Amino acid sequence: MLSPVSQEAAPAPPGRRSVLATVENAFLALLFAALALIPMLEAGGRLLVGRGVPGADALVRHLTLFVAMFGGAVASRDGRLLTFASTDRILAGRWGGAARVVSGAVGGAVSIWLAWAAWDLVVAERTGGRPFAYGVPLWIVQLALPIGYALVAGRIVWHAGADWRGRLAAAVIVAALAAPGLCGILWGAGEDGERSASAVLLAAPAAKGVVIAGVLLLLAAAGVGAPLFAVLGGTALLLCWGSDPEEAIPISAASSETYSLVVEPFLPAIPLFTLAGYFLSESRASRRLVRVFQALFGWLRGGPAIVTAVVCAFFTSFTGASGVTILALGGLLLPVLVAERYRERDGLGLLTAAGSLGLLFPPSLAVILYGVVGGTPIDMLFLGGLVPGLLLVALTAGWGVLRSDCRPCHRPPFRLRKVWRAAWVAKWELALPVVVLVGIFGGFMTLVEASALTACCAFGIETFVYRDLGVRRDALRVMTACGVLVGGVLLILTAAKALTAYFVIAQVPNVALEWVREGVASRTVFLLLLNLFLLGVGCVMDIFSAIVVVVPLLKPLAAHFGLDPVHLGVLFLANLELGYLTPPVGMNLFLSSYRFGKPLTEVYRSVVPMLVVLLAGVLLITYLPWMTLWIPKLFGYAPGGPAPAF
Repeated sequence: MLSPVSQEAAPAPPGRRSVLATVENAFLALLFAALALIPMLEAGGRLLVGRGVPGADALVRHLTLFVAMFGGAVASRDGRLLTFASTDRILAGRWGGAARVVSGAVGGAVSIWLAWAAWDLVVAERTGGRPFAYGVPLWIVQLALPIGYALVAGRIVWHAGADWRGRLAAAVIVAALAAPGLCGILWGAGEDGERSASAVLLAAPAAKGVVIAGVLLLLAAAGVGAPLFAVLGGTALLLCWGSDPEEAIPISAASSETYSLVVEPFLPAIPLFTLAGYFLSESRASRRLVRVFQALFGWLRGGPAIVTAVVCAFFTSFTGASGVTILALGGLLLPVLVAERYRERDGLGLLTAAGSLGLLFPPSLAVILYGVVGGTPIDMLFLGGLVPGLLLVALTAGWGVLRSDCRPCHRPPFRLRKVWRAAWVAKWELALPVVVLVGIFGGFMTLVEASALTACCAFGIETFVYRDLGVRRDALRVMTACGVLVGGVLLILTAAKALTAYFVIAQVPNVALEWVREGVASRTVFLLLLNLFLLGVGCVMDIFSAIVVVVPLLKPLAAHFGLDPVHLGVLFLANLELGYLTPPVGMNLFLSSYRFGKPLTEVYRSVVPMLVVLLAGVLLITYLPWMTLWIPKLFGYAPGGPAPAF
């Protein structure tokens, strides 16, 4: 699974390098500020004067492109591109230097190839001459793709060695691997006479053995620290290169799909909700929320377990990442559980499981992305996920209650005044989900506008109301940290989209559908196989890239067996949520081991009971579709049909 850190950051030279980093951080923060303010101005103008900002939709969507590419460049600068967590020990071992050179060289070479493919897209768009906004040609804006990938490539190579020898070795390997693309730029020519990076390649498609060897090299590089986006993107490029000469797939198709994903109308909600979650996690919001739920449930037997489940679900719904929840709340909640006489192993298992509980609740980023990729109404997915999400929270809390110490102990009595005081202190943070729900389902604003309002409110609450964060002291730091995470995730999404594009063009979903039709006759058997498959996917892939790669393959299969699209979306996310806990490489397992300083084997043992309990919940969600569809039906949703417009 994914690790927040992929490479050791080389020490930055003093002086000019630090000034450059400060300028880059400020520019990234400026992009986020514009991404949040333009939808706010659009919604305000539409509601107050009946007219929004001209070209706001195009501006916001392409700001997401800039955030993705520049955030990825900053992440590569700091050595924080997402990779496999299991590589840390390899990179620290005897052969760590050689492994870092190999992983950096492969990552840099793939980034250069992605830059060539993106350049093809820019050249084609320049010929077409489509406008962007305010008279600016679209191809100028699309230059962010090749420039961004080139920056990422250079910085990956920089981190490939601790000195000039390692960096030079990585650069030589990159030059050798990227040379055919450079030849395509210099000498290749398309039918329209424009220079094309893929023209030379398509004239002589690679042999199948070369493609297989290249994919194996990418997998080996992933095992020693290559960024995950490079593994996915490199696989997509190799498969395009090795496609049938009669039905050749140009490598520019990868960049075309990348661009189409990044400028999806709903995608800006992902960085904006993530920014809101970062403002909450970097402030004292966790302490205020814990006090509220302790006042509500602390008097009950197992009250700390209930508090843990509810607070973690609240945080994960906003941050969109269970890792942020475990890192932000783990140190606060584990001592509370131990003080209430929970065994440390039980507390560790409870926190590890609770870290991903909020993935089905608004404004979960996973739900938004699934709606974008799967073409499923996002509002209906949120409504459909309420009951299943509450079920998983209840099962987690219930297990915690059963594991609590039955011996009499001092528990504070329930006092309504105490609840009121704690809720009054945290009222602004408790109101944030209401802002999202009322804004979206009340028809006052779009999802992106609601996410912008949430990010602005979170910033204002933590900076000016509670004053946990300072404008000068913390705002730039928090926005840069968020940009690093968002850039790393969006790079993975774009690479996964390119791989999915190959699967679709190569008609892989059709082949899979025929295989299932011939081999699986029962819907029950199909659902069981789907559960097993998704648990495996959730174990080895992060949830965002899994959505982009797997959902287009599953949709025709699910339609063949009559699964409702909303039900499919909720059971898909519930299974992947469980995949976070699945040994040996579920992401929550690594993060808990890191946060609490425990061996992985101890974390495995602690999480097994929770894995069984939540598996029962996932099976109920899978085989009882009424749990998912009950609330959407109240809002006029017709199962299997189009959703009503909000």
